[in-house]
Amino acid sequence: MTRSARWLGLAAVVAAVAWALDRIGLPSATLFGALLVGLAVALRAPGRFDVAPRVAHAAQGATGVVLGSYLQSSSLEALAHDWLPVALVSAATLVLSLVAGHVMARTTDVDEPTAALGMVAGGASGIVAMANELGADDRIVAFMQYVRVLLIVLTTPLIVALFFGDHHAAAATAQTSGPFLGAPLDWLMTLGIAVAGVALGQLVRLPVATLMGPLLLASVLALTLPSGTVEVPPLLREAAFAMIGLQVGLRFTVEMVRRLGRLLMPVLVSVMLLCIACFGLAAALAATTGATLLDAYLATTPGGLYAVLVAAVGTGADTTFVVAVQTLRLLVMIVLAPFAVRLLLRRYGARAAASR
Repeated sequence: MTRSARWLGLAAVVAAVAWALDRIGLPSATLFGALLVGLAVALRAPGRFDVAPRVAHAAQGATGVVLGSYLQSSSLEALAHDWLPVALVSAATLVLSLVAGHVMARTTDVDEPTAALGMVAGGASGIVAMANELGADDRIVAFMQYVRVLLIVLTTPLIVALFFGDHHAAAATAQTSGPFLGAPLDWLMTLGIAVAGVALGQLVRLPVATLMGPLLLASVLALTLPSGTVEVPPLLREAAFAMIGLQVGLRFTVEMVRRLGRLLMPVLVSVMLLCIACFGLAAALAATTGATLLDAYLATTPGGLYAVLVAAVGTGADTTFVVAVQTLRLLVMIVLAPFAVRLLLRRYGARAAASR
């Protein structure tokens, strides 16, 4: 079988697994499905497939545009009167994530950068994409991120039903999406933003410039141009997510899988404690803004955006507020996480040098 035929077969398997995961409601189904397929291939036929660095960088650039396009002026307008409490809660969430990562590093054999990125609450696809370039083990980061996402997806409907069951369902609005192939202008716009963003990111020495440059440039354009101008074609978006998932999955080994099995319980405990701490932030947000406790809880869950939106619509929560806070916090996590990890690397590098 030729190399091209093997890759086409792998792509078909990834598409089938991603479709199945999407049908059961798993967020970021393509990235997670590709990661699982890559893991299976790496364990069964190690070395047969490899994602070239230039392909991985292209996937990071497209992912940056996707994440940056989430920021809309309407979302910021929804927070006009509550920007300070929301900003403080977003910053506090990052601090809690870093503290949880520090505790994880102290109680397991996971290093500080990997533990910190693994515990960052939100933006799993972006965090996984940047992990390797920041000196973290992207396999462990992906494992920790998706344990968090799965836990939140499973528990959010249960918590809403138990503690907020008296809310009546709101009328759901049909959501439409554009054609899967996208419009030619969207392809050109995405390519232009990605290339220009990478160039600008490298010029100003941004950490993970291939992701952060396009993300920041897309955010600026999404805020300044008419709504809907920055649209990443769904096919390109899913292909980028698939490449990131495969890049991580194909690097697994049998020993790494065994190690992750030993880490499962510490990761679960850390994620649950992080969720409890975020509920405390929700109470603080509800006390300092006009949001109800339900709105604040859904807005401050440490990830699981799609499950949160379903719960928001189903309970009649303020969906605009929830989306605005979650989106702003996601961008805060992804923009600030690289700088936080760089500080950790300098700190522990200096400590290691001093101990020699």
